[in-house]
Amino acid sequence: MSDVLTLERMRQDAADILHLDAAEIRDDDNLMDLGLDSLRAMSLAMNWRKAGAAIEFTDLIDDVTLGHWWQLVQAAGPR
Repeated sequence: MSDVLTLERMRQDAADILHLDAAEIRDDDNLMDLGLDSLRAMSLAMNWRKAGAAIEFTDLIDDVTLGHWWQLVQAAGPR
């Protein structure tokens, strides 16, 4: 797994945890509707923090879309 966090890596990570193909997840899809739960969201946040993103689980639950999450990652910059 690459240590560079990109929108496409986030999409692939979400797809992996949801057992979906990454192409099935659009930026504006509500990931809860696709099967994401709080434990999986925490896991994603933890993995992305390890990759250098300044993101917390509480940031993710406000708007459960990849587009929003990517905006948060870009706005926060690297840790």
